[in-house]
Amino acid sequence: MLTGTVHAATEWHVSLWGQRRAFTEHLEKLAELVAEKTNGDFTLNLSYGGLAKNTENLDGISNGDFEMAQICAGYHPEKNPLLTVLELPFLGVENLAQEVEVSMALYHHPAVVREMEQWNAIILMPSPLPQYNVIGQGRAPASLDDFSGIRVRATGGIGNALAMLGAQPTPMPATEVRQAMNSGAIEGASFAPHAHMSFSTLDASNWWTTNLNPGTVNCPVIVNTDALRRLSSNHRRALASSVPKALAHYITYYNQETMEDWLPTLEERDIELVTFSDDELGRLRVLVAQPAAEAWIRQQTERGLPGRELYEFVISTLNH
Repeated sequence: MLTGTVHAATEWHVSLWGQRRAFTEHLEKLAELVAEKTNGDFTLNLSYGGLAKNTENLDGISNGDFEMAQICAGYHPEKNPLLTVLELPFLGVENLAQEVEVSMALYHHPAVVREMEQWNAIILMPSPLPQYNVIGQGRAPASLDDFSGIRVRATGGIGNALAMLGAQPTPMPATEVRQAMNSGAIEGASFAPHAHMSFSTLDASNWWTTNLNPGTVNCPVIVNTDALRRLSSNHRRALASSVPKALAHYITYYNQETMEDWLPTLEERDIELVTFSDDELGRLRVLVAQPAAEAWIRQQTERGLPGRELYEFVISTLNH
């Protein structure tokens, strides 16, 4: 834990949640690389749920309760509003490598750096995720109109997109979703494939949307600013230089271990695949994408934040 001492910490405590899965493989790799490069003198102690709730990790970093954590912007959009630009629906991110590129560019934008400074935090790297889709129980939607009235666990821009279809987005921590489906509190959940497997939503479902692809969530890995400054130059270099290899490992793992298993897993469980027509998806993008972007820009502008600048920065980065 953080202390008032002036010497560099050699053990960092890292607050995660759930269990080891594709979503945390870059942190597992980062810990391995840092320990190797420092001959075990600098270690990352990964804690899955033992330090704070996933919705409290940003506060924990701000308070100095631990040195590193994974957060998701959509868990507390009022605390990191600019980060939520990457959670807008239908941005057009095509793969995990592109997700890393646009995320890292955003994280270095001066306005985002200032936003994180308010929480005594610096963003180290993203946790790139593919497009979310919805898994559910009961009658499978035959068209987009059939989402009307369905209660779906969804956050951020994904929740807004589903709301425009008439669904009832219900934000909640990932760890609570399976129980909510079991109890009937929700009929569906929007996640990336790894999370559907990790949090057992598959066990309570009978249909899956293959191509809704409304967006994804933005879940960076952050570090406490004071802890980073206290590191020796050697330890700081070991940490920074390990990020690219950790991210490369993450992308390879996700593509090869998670995505290759996903469709066979659905087939084994006899889960119905729901695929929407290009015309329906085109209508959804027109209905949702630009209005959501303009609403987000307006909201940030009213807060005195450079919403349009950040949105245009993200779009130009994706289209360069």
